[in-house]
Amino acid sequence: MRILVKIGGAQLEEAAPRTQLCQAIAAARAEGHELIVVHGGGNQIRTLGKALGIEDRYHEGLRITDARTAEVVLLVLGGQVNRTLVAALQHAGVQAAGLSGADGGTFSAARMTRPGVDLGFVGSVDRVDPRLCHALLAAGYTPVLATVAPGTGADAGQPFFNLNADLAAGPLCRALRCDAILFLTDVPGVLDAGRQLLPSLTPADCARLVRDGVATGGMLPKLDAALTALRDNPTALVKIAPAKAPDAVRHALRQDVGTRFCNPEASTHG
Repeated sequence: MRILVKIGGAQLEEAAPRTQLCQAIAAARAEGHELIVVHGGGNQIRTLGKALGIEDRYHEGLRITDARTAEVVLLVLGGQVNRTLVAALQHAGVQAAGLSGADGGTFSAARMTRPGVDLGFVGSVDRVDPRLCHALLAAGYTPVLATVAPGTGADAGQPFFNLNADLAAGPLCRALRCDAILFLTDVPGVLDAGRQLLPSLTPADCARLVRDGVATGGMLPKLDAALTALRDNPTALVKIAPAKAPDAVRHALRQDVGTRFCNPEASTHG
């Protein structure tokens, strides 16, 4: 199985959880799975930005990214976080290669817009060229993607764009022909009003959770990202699952772990 694993920056800040995730990736590879890792790094961007006196600003969960902030995002995601994760994977026995969108032209960014707000250099996945990732996978390497990429057209030659890693995961999963996308995060999955795990959700179920006020705060962007991934990859396994579980990747593939997002005809949730 070819699996795209999305890891949040919060799971990569400290050595122990980072090491545990890398060991989980190594175990999944040893079982015969091909893995592509997509990572974030919001906390790390915030830390460096604060040290440089850059104000942290958001709109609808997206980091407003002016030219100076874009430089910080590139330094942190394409440098610090990506290289540290690649080194940790190598230490765990995983041959890994760190990439940004620019490497091999793997993916470019389209400027993201919102009415009445200038998001700056915030982008979404535009064009994807999967050849470098496919070549790395064929050679036994695990691509590790930092979601920073150059723009195209009028935005070519501008600062690199900052792409939300959760939202980028779906289009990348489709272009790289992955069979599954696992959002490994700090929650066991999506919970109902009684704090019980919901094993599967359809888009209508998600809308109901939001409407009833059950899904709030940080769960809202997680639902949005998972539903976007489902829309882009209707036949793939799409899950939110716990990053802190031992052997987290193979653990997330179990039916009784995490929350699976599926179309109504495939749903087992009542």
